[in-house]
Amino acid sequence: MATAALRIEGLWKRFGGHTAVAGIDLELPAGKFIGLVGPNGAGKTTTLSMVTGLLRPDEGTVEVAGHDVWRDPVAVKARIGVLPEGLRLFERLSGRELLSYSGRLRGLPGDEADRRATQLLDVLDLAGAQHKLVVDYSTGMRKKIGLAAALLHNPEVLFLDEPFEGVDPVSAQTIRGVLERYTASGATVVFSSHVMELVESLCDWVAVMAAGRIRAHGPLAEVRGQAPTLQQAFLRLVGAQGRDAGSDLDWLGGGTR
Repeated sequence: MATAALRIEGLWKRFGGHTAVAGIDLELPAGKFIGLVGPNGAGKTTTLSMVTGLLRPDEGTVEVAGHDVWRDPVAVKARIGVLPEGLRLFERLSGRELLSYSGRLRGLPGDEADRRATQLLDVLDLAGAQHKLVVDYSTGMRKKIGLAAALLHNPEVLFLDEPFEGVDPVSAQTIRGVLERYTASGATVVFSSHVMELVESLCDWVAVMAAGRIRAHGPLAEVRGQAPTLQQAFLRLVGAQGRDAGSDLDWLGGGTR
């Protein structure tokens, strides 16, 4: 049996009296474009934070490419790339300096880090801004330089938290093309989103999360089932189908008080 890209068993995380992740069991196949979807507050970001070693779980185990995240963190971090929500970068470096520094931190020889940085800057349409300070980058540019830093060491599994949030259509198309090329090589992308149309157009495997639990997982067509779209299947799975958001707002509209 091939090693799974990600294996989660009995994962729990509580914050005081609030349970953010409630006993997740999940195995994600390697070489797939995988969407972790759910409404706001479902526990997606908390799950990805634990999976990537940024947040310690209360209970449970996580393996990435067969390596335990907490028992063998060095091996795991060498195999993953992460683009987290609320991305923080070394803002007083230029885009090129950031990539060169990231490559050396990852143990790449200087010449190789610089070669890969040049290629990524070109592919992600950042070559013209490579000497500009990151603090002056737009949201889309920051997402792209963050993605470049996450890809620089050629990880086996790439974790992305809302990678298209606040990104203009041109930058989104560029990011999409890079990710599709990356998965075509046999690598794995796991990205969280609450935009079903985006997930349906990109992913071939999906896990649906709500209230800290996995409600469904599997190939996209299997999770969608008989529903005409993933959006409708998602609403049914999270218990939101048929909800009328405006039924109690009889005062809204018309310009009167």
